[in-house]
Amino acid sequence: MAEQLKDLADDRALLGRTSTAERVSDILRSRIAEGYFPPGTRLSEDSIGGALGVSRNTLREAFRLLTHERLLVHELNRGVFVRVLTVEDVEDIYRTRRLVECAVVRGLGEPPYALDALAGAVAEGRRAAREGDWKAVGTANIHFHRELVALAASERTDELMRSVFAELRLAFHVVDEPRALHEPYIARNVAILEALQAGERDEAERLLAGYLDDSLKRVVEVYRRRVGDDAGV
Repeated sequence: MAEQLKDLADDRALLGRTSTAERVSDILRSRIAEGYFPPGTRLSEDSIGGALGVSRNTLREAFRLLTHERLLVHELNRGVFVRVLTVEDVEDIYRTRRLVECAVVRGLGEPPYALDALAGAVAEGRRAAREGDWKAVGTANIHFHRELVALAASERTDELMRSVFAELRLAFHVVDEPRALHEPYIARNVAILEALQAGERDEAERLLAGYLDDSLKRVVEVYRRRVGDDAGV
């Protein structure tokens, strides 16, 4: 046991570095999702490391974590870039969403459900639409689906979908028609919320499945026109 404890003690130095890298990756993930670093952007180690006040090694570890999440891509002799998704990527994202989100609704159990956060996301989207801020409507829509997934009360599911939603935002940033993309789903979010408020879990799942199928068709149609089938850095 003493030997094992000695080896474990040797790993103590990793705790601070790993924690910092994870915090840096959280910051960069949020910035990527917000469009601060659009798809195709080359990320400068010197500039980002200087801005955040972290070492090159810490930043590289954060890049590695985000590459594993498919938000970044490393190109030999070129550097690290924010990924440009392919149409196949977009289709796979929606396939994952349908599997997970519909399963969450199906597994909710007996009503009533804790829907305050979901209702808050609906209100957020309506407010942004009134202000004509369609990028914010897209953000509110992501929040709606994030809160929907959170109804499962599963940290693993939340973590999985956090990366999926961040990838989805990469596709949204390429689309130059945010109002046409997001406006139709404000009312559909309301319909799903109202079904859940009424305890109609099966109806909510049916609405959600149709919603995701229609959204996939729309996003792929626009994405293919803007980027093509074989996009990539």
